[in-house]
Amino acid sequence: MTDSLIRSLVEAIHSTPTQAVLYFSGGATQLLGWLGSVPGASNTLLEVIVPYSRMSMIQLLGKVPILFTSKETAEDMALLAYNRALKLAKPGSPVVGVGFTGSLATSRPKLGDHRFYLSTRTSDRLWASSVTLSKGLRSREQEDRVSSQVLLKAIADACKVSSSTTYVSDLTENEVPDVNEQCFNEDQELEQLINGKICFKVFPFSSGIQTASGERKVILSGSFNPLHDGHLKLLEVAMSLCTDGYPCFELSAINADKPPLTVAQVKDRVKQFEKAGRTVIISNQPYFYKKAELFPGSAFVIGADTAARLINPKYYGGSYDNMIETLLGCKNTGCTFLVGGRNMDGVFKVLEDFDIPDELKDMFVSIPVDKFRMDISSTELRKNQGVCTQVRREISAVWGRRPMEGWIVVAISCECLRPSMCGSENSRLGAVIGRSVAQFSIVGGPAETGRRAALLVEGSAGMGGEKA
Repeated sequence: MTDSLIRSLVEAIHSTPTQAVLYFSGGATQLLGWLGSVPGASNTLLEVIVPYSRMSMIQLLGKVPILFTSKETAEDMALLAYNRALKLAKPGSPVVGVGFTGSLATSRPKLGDHRFYLSTRTSDRLWASSVTLSKGLRSREQEDRVSSQVLLKAIADACKVSSSTTYVSDLTENEVPDVNEQCFNEDQELEQLINGKICFKVFPFSSGIQTASGERKVILSGSFNPLHDGHLKLLEVAMSLCTDGYPCFELSAINADKPPLTVAQVKDRVKQFEKAGRTVIISNQPYFYKKAELFPGSAFVIGADTAARLINPKYYGGSYDNMIETLLGCKNTGCTFLVGGRNMDGVFKVLEDFDIPDELKDMFVSIPVDKFRMDISSTELRKNQGVCTQVRREISAVWGRRPMEGWIVVAISCECLRPSMCGSENSRLGAVIGRSVAQFSIVGGPAETGRRAALLVEGSAGMGGEKA
């Protein structure tokens, strides 16, 4: 393969949006020179590590491999590189992890074959290949060049470089690569995430509103069951404070005190973000100190209730020192917390209401109340939705028919039924039911304490039908 053809293939790789992390050992060293010598390398290369010594490879893999030069080791290297690429890449960019391990000609004769193994991992594909070279046919430098060519072609394929780009192999007709490929659908990829094989998956449902190009992520984490306007508004306000960031939501499929979400549950929640046109990251880390390691340098958008838990030694085994050590670890990753006000036990709290330790104060930033205040929560929405269904059944039974078309029945316990919700608070009620509210009337008159009251709500202005 000529130098001009190699350059053309590298140029084609650099022109794709795919970013790569490379781990290779025992050969293919010329590849790095080819990738780095052609303009545009920063578009492709995120990180390159050469674990050449035995101990370096063990530390990279986190174990002693059965064989250092094997298909399994190359696949393990590719998976590690893929997870590393996810952490380093721009949000939503396609990534590839590359692993290579070889046993080529050395200064002394080898008893075994001259061979190499390579693997690439993308979001939907694990590809691996092995090649046994003809012993004695080439020098070490020539074997390194051949292995570099094969690895370059594998990277081009993973980057989906057009097949029209010319590639001429220098392998002989007897040196036939043994290729294996495994493809994943979205369900399988999410299963791998839940099982801890991959660290996260990005769904880049960016809309025209999201024009930020910064590499720093501005992350609003939560369960989003359901996603509501309060979440969207909070992240929007946070972005006004972090103008160089990339806005995204984050949902952990693993919960600290509940069973993991199923694939079906994850996909249902992801659909909300697709509809809203917002990027969401699905991870497997429920704790913020782990999220900080996963998304270093990010700004996490949290409520005052979450901030209160973060600085409470109760959640660190009762140890103040453990709390400080853990949060300083978050700080050392470059992470910060943007704190919005939140109702806590009936009292609206902001960051300034808490005693933040001096060594952590610059890690917490208050979101001004005049920029954001919304007391709605996903828990309240779920509660209201459940009660609404029951009251609709009860009213239907009383009337002997279903509520009229174009009207919505909303139930609120008497403890939550406040006079302030009449007239001037229509916008607040509209946020609770998820629709605009033109007017409403109490059905059945005043309710006594502990009894249920129902509201008959007109869905939107201009809808027909008479009041009950």
